[in-house]
Amino acid sequence: MAELYPHADIKKIITTNSIVIFGKGEKAQPLCGFTAKVQTLFDELGLDYEMVNILNDQSLRTEMKVFSDWPTFPQVYLNGQFLGGCDIVLEMQANGQFVVE
Repeated sequence: MAELYPHADIKKIITTNSIVIFGKGEKAQPLCGFTAKVQTLFDELGLDYEMVNILNDQSLRTEMKVFSDWPTFPQVYLNGQFLGGCDIVLEMQANGQFVVE
């Protein structure tokens, strides 16, 4: 079995960036409709975010599901806290609950 991506590395990514999307694809080319929806929202809001392509590293993809206790992607983190996936982020935005400080 391959070694899993270390939790310390994941924590470093989410604490050194205000907004992180762990999704499928790159900023310039999302490879998943749900990832693209979140990126489009953040782009429309003019937010600076980090995109981590989970397709580049199977161990990261596996470990993210354990780390967040969330089975699907994208996984969105804001200020070090896990928010959820596409539907949750879009619902938060629609309800005025998605606030970036």
